[in-house]
Amino acid sequence: MSSTQSLSSLRLRDLLHPVVAGLISVIVNYGGTFILVFQAAKVAGLSPELTASWVWSVSIGVGVTGLFLSWVSREPIITAWSTPAAAFLIVALATTPYAEAIGAYMISAAAFVLLGVSGYFEKAVRLIPPGVAAGLLGGILLQFGIGAFASMSLDPLLVGVLIGAYILFKRLSARYAVVGILVLGLGFLLMQGRVDFAGLTLEFATPVFTRPEFSVNALLSVALPLFLITLTGQYMPGMLVLRSDGFNTSANPILSVTGLGSLLMAPFGSHAFNIAAITAAICTGKEASEDPSKRWIAGVAAGIFYILVGIFGVTLAAVFMAFPATFITTLAGLALLGTLGASLANAMADVKSREASLITFLACAANITLLGIGGAFWGLVIGLAAYAVLNGQLPRREKTAVPQAEPVAVPTKGAAN
Repeated sequence: MSSTQSLSSLRLRDLLHPVVAGLISVIVNYGGTFILVFQAAKVAGLSPELTASWVWSVSIGVGVTGLFLSWVSREPIITAWSTPAAAFLIVALATTPYAEAIGAYMISAAAFVLLGVSGYFEKAVRLIPPGVAAGLLGGILLQFGIGAFASMSLDPLLVGVLIGAYILFKRLSARYAVVGILVLGLGFLLMQGRVDFAGLTLEFATPVFTRPEFSVNALLSVALPLFLITLTGQYMPGMLVLRSDGFNTSANPILSVTGLGSLLMAPFGSHAFNIAAITAAICTGKEASEDPSKRWIAGVAAGIFYILVGIFGVTLAAVFMAFPATFITTLAGLALLGTLGASLANAMADVKSREASLITFLACAANITLLGIGGAFWGLVIGLAAYAVLNGQLPRREKTAVPQAEPVAVPTKGAAN
């Protein structure tokens, strides 16, 4: 009887950290970037009903695909809407009829399905040396780490409490550091009266079908940029986040499933969803679970939270967005500190690729934007070019699994994800 109770207790402990990691990734996503969707909807002149349908479709789509992929692969496959694509649509929807934009969403999604089925993207990902991939991830995460401390200038009391509590939790019980600052931060905000749930009413969202229209103009001005921006700004860094934490799921089913999901949800307003990068790193590292084989639970949990938000439309999304920006920024930065540290360690581990990895890290951290394409892509291009020149050859396809980050990233005590 006691052994049964012990096993039950162990299972509860195993669930706590990945579930909290999944919740934090969802909070960071809605609190940090979802405002772009509302801005794009406003530019397009969408009605409240169509806006709610957009929230419903992208949230349900992200939740179902992430839950499904995580469950099947037993790896933390975190999906999200395309943030750079949402930023792009703020401009594009000003001149593109909404029905034609829907048609463009569908064309872009179909292209991702075809790319996943072809297998070419997976081959390209496996060409990237692990050190360069770690440098890319470190460059992406650097701004979040800096942001956690830079927020102190704007909100010194809140940020000071969170940082102090994080360090104290790390000293006393490293496993509960992120859980602790989440609970403490929410309690602190409630005490200050900076968030108010008293007037919260849950209302079900109603999906609205929009008949797609297709035009050459929308194909060239929306579908093509949407495809390229999402591929380079989301899928590539998202796959490298998984690789850097030792997970080796093929990119092919991820592209195919998220592409198919985007295709099905497009008529209801969803622009594109894909594998996540930043919010994925919250769930793929040590803070989600000491045991990498249990981190897939974070993907399932995140999927469930997304579905709940989708069911209730803009209501819960508005709650997450009501959190102070400094709370979201600091929470994300502290939750990603361990992953950032592990990325830097792995980037410098291989002498052969060390300088190319450092160049990748700096180029990515600089967030270069050219031709409408963001910093992750250009950081990777510059890093691979440096690797080829410094080593006298292009990277060769890895025949074995990419080495896991755990031996470097996980000391006995004190590391985060």
